[in-house]
Amino acid sequence: MGGDFRPLPAGFFHRTADQVAPDLLGAIVVSRAGRRLTSGRIVETEAYLGADDPASHGYRLRRNPGNEALYGRPGDWYVYLSYGIHWCANLVCGPSGGGSAVLLRAVEPLGGLGVMTTRRGGVRPELVGNGPGKLCEALGMTRELLDGRPMARSAVKVGLERRRQPHDVAIGIRIGITKAADWPLRFSIAGSRWLSRPA
Repeated sequence: MGGDFRPLPAGFFHRTADQVAPDLLGAIVVSRAGRRLTSGRIVETEAYLGADDPASHGYRLRRNPGNEALYGRPGDWYVYLSYGIHWCANLVCGPSGGGSAVLLRAVEPLGGLGVMTTRRGGVRPELVGNGPGKLCEALGMTRELLDGRPMARSAVKVGLERRRQPHDVAIGIRIGITKAADWPLRFSIAGSRWLSRPA
């Protein structure tokens, strides 16, 4: 990304997850995991609101060893294992201890496509990052590498280009959950071909 890339400051995340999630659309994820440079543009996110959100890992502020990072500082990574198979990467939002975060759901691959494709088993480019587990695999994002670490000082950074591409935001219901499934907290770049599911 060179000089055109600015990692987001922690202050960006001192807001509610439903405010942060649409503002992350169009941001760039730059990963140096495994000393391999890869990057993608965020095209889809989901907000999880913490204590009052039945679908959130922070519902009623329940804590366990697996979700401790969710109660960390705004802008920290929270990475969990979904269905015992896939890593899912979130960025903590709101005040520390609130249990609120934004899930990265899909990216448009930008740099290091060959590396990303190999990590994903040789899939077509449009399938490289079209889901939260897929993007983590493509970008080398794991719990061991990121969980609880400040994003701006981690191996995977999220930032804005100085010249952001304009886009319209589509809002829909969250995917793959059973509780509060009808809450309109999934945000995506309208018309993107890289989404996990059409808006």
